[in-house]
Amino acid sequence: MSKRSAPEVNAGSMADIAFLLLIFFLVTTTIQSEKGMVRQLPPIPKNQDASAMHKEKNVFLIIINKRGDLLVDGEPMKLSNLKHAALAFIDNGGGQGADACSYCQGKQNPASSDNPSKALVSIQYDRQTDYGDYIAVQNEILAAYTQLRNRVSKALYGETYTDLYKAYKKAFDDDPKKKVLKKKVKRIRELYPLNISEARPEQV
Repeated sequence: MSKRSAPEVNAGSMADIAFLLLIFFLVTTTIQSEKGMVRQLPPIPKNQDASAMHKEKNVFLIIINKRGDLLVDGEPMKLSNLKHAALAFIDNGGGQGADACSYCQGKQNPASSDNPSKALVSIQYDRQTDYGDYIAVQNEILAAYTQLRNRVSKALYGETYTDLYKAYKKAFDDDPKKKVLKKKVKRIRELYPLNISEARPEQV
């Protein structure tokens, strides 16, 4: 009795299937990437601390230790109170003469900041400070600036700075409205400039 020859398996189709599966996984798989803050902080002059160029009363000093505790102008503070404290400092308007602020609505405390242009928020942190704690502090400071910008923008132009900036970014370059929006955005930023100084990490 003759032996039957074993039928050969066509592996050509298997290679095609494997190739299609590979493409499927490449297309559908999402690769997680670390997210950061889309914002550029003002540069610190070389060999010079930015806070040293300002009067002490114009510096809002925030220190974050490795446990996430805050020390604001020498006093312990909860994160939930930071935004309110930053608002009071930036919008204080305690300057006189050329340093006076006509649009500020603060208490005009002579021992606090003269005007928003001179008000500097200085953030110092420990080398072991958690990144999440640092970002949380940044968010509170940004929220304070956004609130002040929205307020003065509404008073001047009838709409918030947030809406103005969104409209400016969406407008096409050849749109005549974009130039008008750009001037408005620039004006608001001049009234409340984002003065934030980030000190080098140290043991705090």
